Amino acid sequence: MSLREELWLWKKEKVAEILANNLMKKRHEAWVVRGKEEVIEKVKEIVPEGSTVAVGGSLTLADTGVLDLLRSGKYNFLDRYSAKTREEVEEIYRKSFWADYYLTSVNALTEDGKLVFLDGNGNRVAAVVYGPKNVIVVASVNKVVRDVEEARERLRFISPMNSRRLNLETPCAKTGFCADCSSPQRICDYFLVVESGVRQPGRFKVILTLEDFGL
Repeated sequence: MSLREELWLWKKEKVAEILANNLMKKRHEAWVVRGKEEVIEKVKEIVPEGSTVAVGGSLTLADTGVLDLLRSGKYNFLDRYSAKTREEVEEIYRKSFWADYYLTSVNALTEDGKLVFLDGNGNRVAAVVYGPKNVIVVASVNKVVRDVEEARERLRFISPMNSRRLNLETPCAKTGFCADCSSPQRICDYFLVVESGVRQPGRFKVILTLEDFGL
């Protein structure tokens, strides 16, 4: 490992340490792991086999191998990606509210422990707010920002890449820059900030990874 890599890892460790502590102060559970192998082991540790699980749309879950784990046959996985029609997708979205565990990533995390989500359909933010018994958030430390305002700036920067990834016909998918558009395919309709977990201690379980995944 080069000196540059060592220094960046040290910095990420310090950021993750502070963030995990602040998340726990807000009555969430939080862990810091290094990479995908540790992500998988932590998910296995948290989610009992046989549990009903569902996911929000997430490049991070794919990159870390969490989706492959959930498809292993050890869980009752409500797999939104297996749906063949829009009606089937919508049915899975609604069934997800009854899941034992809902796994997702997050668009940004603030240093003081707020979780920031941005959605198009709203199914993910709806499930995050209410329904599933537990919400597991897998997020890389590179998503940490100073505050909610900086989170908004990060989302404006990242959203065009998500639109491009999803092959959408939005202005940002062509230009690479947010236009605050009114496109029917806009994916930025619902903005959610989870301030704390004091009313449901431990419902949110945040796995912070030092290795970068997703966007």
